[in-house]
Amino acid sequence: MPALTPDEAARRMPTVPGWRLEGDALRRTFAFADFRAAIAFVNEVADKAEAADHHPDIDIRYDHVTLTLTTHDEGGLTVQDFDMATRIGAA
Repeated sequence: MPALTPDEAARRMPTVPGWRLEGDALRRTFAFADFRAAIAFVNEVADKAEAADHHPDIDIRYDHVTLTLTTHDEGGLTVQDFDMATRIGAA
């Protein structure tokens, strides 16, 4: 799956509300009531990532979880990253 051009990625951004385009990655921070809720969300994301065979980078800071999506093998964003962001947004 080839990497998207910067223009292609920018055009796709409205399809993933809440996500930011940062260089060659999509990033979003989610806030939760507490650590347990944050971990429950991470577990949901893990299940979706395993099913899609596409895994985000995950940073957990107590009640905040930041996810970063990029396709390392392609050296940038691909359609797969936007698809995964949509799946995660529905978590």
